[in-house]
Amino acid sequence: MIHGYSFIRGTIVAKKNLVIVGSQFGDEGKGKITDFFADKVDFVVRFQGGNNAGHTIVVNDKKYAFHLIPSGVLRGKTVVIGNGVVVDPRVLLGEIKTLEDGGIKVDLKISNKAHVIMPYHVLLDGVEDAAKGKYAAGTTKRGNGPAYSDKYARIGIRMMDLVQPDVLKEKLDYIIPIKQKGLEIYGITERLDKDVIYKEYIGFGSQLKQFLADTDYLLNDALDAGKTALFEGAQGSMLCIDHGLYPHGTSSNCVAQGASTGTGVPMKKMDYIIGIVKAYTSRVGTGPVPTELTDEIGNQIREQGHEYGTTTGRPRRVGWYDAVTVKYTAMINGFDGICITLLDALEGIDPLKICTAYMRGGERMTRWVTDTNYMKDCKPVYEEMKGWQKHTREEWRAMAKRGYKALPPEMQAYIKRIEDLAGIPAILVSVGPGRDETIIIEDIFKS
Repeated sequence: MIHGYSFIRGTIVAKKNLVIVGSQFGDEGKGKITDFFADKVDFVVRFQGGNNAGHTIVVNDKKYAFHLIPSGVLRGKTVVIGNGVVVDPRVLLGEIKTLEDGGIKVDLKISNKAHVIMPYHVLLDGVEDAAKGKYAAGTTKRGNGPAYSDKYARIGIRMMDLVQPDVLKEKLDYIIPIKQKGLEIYGITERLDKDVIYKEYIGFGSQLKQFLADTDYLLNDALDAGKTALFEGAQGSMLCIDHGLYPHGTSSNCVAQGASTGTGVPMKKMDYIIGIVKAYTSRVGTGPVPTELTDEIGNQIREQGHEYGTTTGRPRRVGWYDAVTVKYTAMINGFDGICITLLDALEGIDPLKICTAYMRGGERMTRWVTDTNYMKDCKPVYEEMKGWQKHTREEWRAMAKRGYKALPPEMQAYIKRIEDLAGIPAILVSVGPGRDETIIIEDIFKS
């Protein structure tokens, strides 16, 4: 056995281990694409983020929203929460119950090294972010940032601690006084009851113990034995703590390389990196968005694309497609192919605009500058393209069934322009939220 291949009657047949990440500011439709490809693999693995992210999947017109459970659960796959994820046990148990109540079997493994979001993290999240003023990230207030801070400060609680009562008690003995002082700095008078927190989280541990595993060994052993996996990222590359729009992003590595650090599986075992590209720009949170639209066209895109946060319900900021951003994220991730989503959300808008460069003063730039104060003064340089007419959901589904050539020629031209500007081929396009509104351009699972 050679990694990535199995021998069948003398023929080498490709086995694809995929990494799926967002190419923009999150909300690109990663959940749908993960669900679509999950049917082709054995494991679906979440490698970073927490319940500050939300993935929405539509199957047979029924909508499922996940915040922690990997999207592949609807395909009956083994789903894994890696060590790079921060876990709110209450949220996770709620998702498991919802799925099981709906008759969906949850085959879940959780890294015992994943860090836990504690009550004091949630209390600190909003007030810490608000104190940053113009440098605030626009946090979802779910406690993710403070949990990651504790992880790197080496005072975090890990999933394994929830099933070791003596260890959890010992850690809370020295952590709670520290966090109490932190709350007082921000004027929060709520008292942290160590005994209540201990009892509650030991209870969470007893319920989740059955799912805990050494997932790094689990995954590496499975891949070495010829099994396949899809590694699912949360948020988008432009929110990455290292490579995104700092500090207006998230607290984890949203890029493809995070799939390795967040699971313990080396990058050499990952065969194909997919970037999810929304046909326009959107984001939740603060920071410059050069192509942002605040007019009626922006409102039209927001409504047609249902641009409201899965986690927060907040209306997302929307704008024209920014090719400079996607060219940058294609470079840092090493995309092998892209999936273009939400094309249907642009229906009835003519002309469409694509940002191909920025102007700052008299300087023209075709590169993203990862300096917030620099980017806020950049203005987009646009080229215009012909839009396409509105269609009913039934018409979009019929086109998807007939294949790529059935799409409006204006849409095909728009897709081609996105490919050319990114320098990456599109392997799939999506014209709606359902599985049956998806068109494969290139089947990457064929040898």
